[in-house]
Amino acid sequence: MRGILGYGAYVPYNRLRKEAITAALGSGGGRGTRAVASYDEDATSMSVEAARALMRSSEAPEPAAIYFSSVTPPYLDKTNANAIHAALNMPSAVLATDMVGSTRSTTGALLAALNDSRPILMTSSDVRTGRPGSGDEANTGDAAVALMLGSEIDAPVIAEWLGGASATGEFLDRWRQPGWPYSRVWEERFGEAAYLPLVAEAATAAFKDVEISAESVDAVVVAGLHARAARGAAGAAGVGDKPMASNLGDTVGNSGSSQSLLALCHLLDTAEPGKLIMVISLADGCDVNFFRTTDAIAEYSPASPIAQQIEDGNDDLDYQKFLTWRGYLDREPPRRPDPVPPAAPPSARNVQWKFGFMASRDRSSGMVHLPPQRVSLKGGAVDEMDMIPMADVEATVATYTIDHLNFSPSPPTIVVVIDFDGGGRFNCELTDAHPDEAKIGLRVRMTFRRMLTADGVHNYFWKATPIR
Repeated sequence: MRGILGYGAYVPYNRLRKEAITAALGSGGGRGTRAVASYDEDATSMSVEAARALMRSSEAPEPAAIYFSSVTPPYLDKTNANAIHAALNMPSAVLATDMVGSTRSTTGALLAALNDSRPILMTSSDVRTGRPGSGDEANTGDAAVALMLGSEIDAPVIAEWLGGASATGEFLDRWRQPGWPYSRVWEERFGEAAYLPLVAEAATAAFKDVEISAESVDAVVVAGLHARAARGAAGAAGVGDKPMASNLGDTVGNSGSSQSLLALCHLLDTAEPGKLIMVISLADGCDVNFFRTTDAIAEYSPASPIAQQIEDGNDDLDYQKFLTWRGYLDREPPRRPDPVPPAAPPSARNVQWKFGFMASRDRSSGMVHLPPQRVSLKGGAVDEMDMIPMADVEATVATYTIDHLNFSPSPPTIVVVIDFDGGGRFNCELTDAHPDEAKIGLRVRMTFRRMLTADGVHNYFWKATPIR
């Protein structure tokens, strides 16, 4: 038996009400909200958060490889998965590689992992956007998913992969050249006519491959950026009368490459054993896969259920701030020198600290040092330290300040001094919080963020975020 051993999802804290677009532009928008990655988030940082949620949900095995899939990778000509690998404190023997460039890349990563004999951690994440006032701006959203895929030899399988099939056709539906800030889309009636025959072909082949009938399907997940084709996909696949899983379009938005897996994870959050799930993904063709939940799903407890993340979100993000974060509104920054990019040598020397957030603990006194130190501040012991992970340790705000002059794409900056449970004090930024939320005694946890980008170099590190 091979399939899903564990999963984690990440929906950014911030939401944009679609009606705010209409209010500002007089057109576009709609009903509901869309999830918005903050100015300090990208596809890599969100993938780290999804993977951390996975690790908190289950005792997942150490993967043999990490696959990162995205249409919006922060880097080209550099492996983005390496930062995920480092943030998760993976050993160097674990392969990290990207499968990026199109929405269908996620299906490629998923099938590559499912057809491997080893445990594989795959993540899929997009930061979606569109031209102001466009359907993409209102109807897409940002999110990330992480799956641990393997066999029952590695850990209990909670959703067995039964198989599937694909159908591919070359046609012009959606495209974006390198450097373009948004995608362009061909007329929708043409795309619908191109997609639906491929859906029927893939579904017919998948039912034959798995040797099951449409009547045995319990739930259907349909994902695709082509809205008209997605609406007709279940009917074309012969399962139009089956319960449809929520695609979260009114709360998160269409998250592109991660939409099919996000909807699947949302379904698994409340799934019972023995349920047959059909996943139909539309992207430059059609991919159909079948999963059946096992008895182990009853014992699986997701650390961050998607419904809870949606409920805890902030839907008061104003449209002007959204445009600023996306780079469409170039606003006057604080009058401070431009940030300096991180240098390669010190970053390489401090990978455990910078990416893995590892502290040093004095063996004799137990004092925790952040950042790691060779000499203990209590007792003066030299090189008598153990490295310990701190990313999942909760903390309490000891004091704070609100800085309106610091260089930030989203001022003011909230700086906090936090005391970790069990020892260790650290000075860092507080993110995903309104200045009014900052207070002494606030409980926080750490989150992996992009501190800044300078000269094309992303400076990843850790910030604190309130525990809600």
